[in-house]
Amino acid sequence: MEFIDQKLDDYVCAHSENEPTILYELNRETHMNVLRPRMLSGHFQGRVLSMLSHMIKPKSILEIGTYTGYSAFCLAEGLQEGGKLITIDKNEELEDLVNEYIVKTGNQEKIQCIIGDAMDIIPSLENEFDVVFIDADKSNYINYYNLVFDQVTTGGYFIFDNVLWSGKVIEELDSNDLDTKVLLELNSLIHNDDRVQEVLLPIRDGLLIARKK
Repeated sequence: MEFIDQKLDDYVCAHSENEPTILYELNRETHMNVLRPRMLSGHFQGRVLSMLSHMIKPKSILEIGTYTGYSAFCLAEGLQEGGKLITIDKNEELEDLVNEYIVKTGNQEKIQCIIGDAMDIIPSLENEFDVVFIDADKSNYINYYNLVFDQVTTGGYFIFDNVLWSGKVIEELDSNDLDTKVLLELNSLIHNDDRVQEVLLPIRDGLLIARKK
């Protein structure tokens, strides 16, 4: 399901901040050389993430699901002076590409890429986070939320990607479709969690933003 007409999407992108040249290169390289390039945030969503980060001015960000690093670079743009972003992913095959672009974007002091299982790594982190961006395996979205909740500062933000799941959240549920089932449960959980204020934005494949009260 396309949530916005392609011509309208082109217009929106044309009237949003230009994609930084180095991120355009990463976008292009991902589409040419990496499997499932649709997982990349891309120009418009990337600018949304950058804008949100500049508005929040976080000191510390946790990203669960690095892929090729595009969203991490966008979020890092709004970090406070001396701030840091930790990004976690299981995919060892993309580690060299991510680290290459950490250097190319000048983010050596801002971004730390950790390879491994986020469910194991998060409990070992002593950091508090102002922003947590979750864009990894959908079946663990609720687990990630519960696991990291206490490490998020009061007034901090959770941002979940792909919560509309190509429109599957409003279609008849296939009993074998675990990802859609978990996303439906997540959207309901966040909506009914009185510890947070939430809004679901129909941006690309859906961004759910929750502010910890």
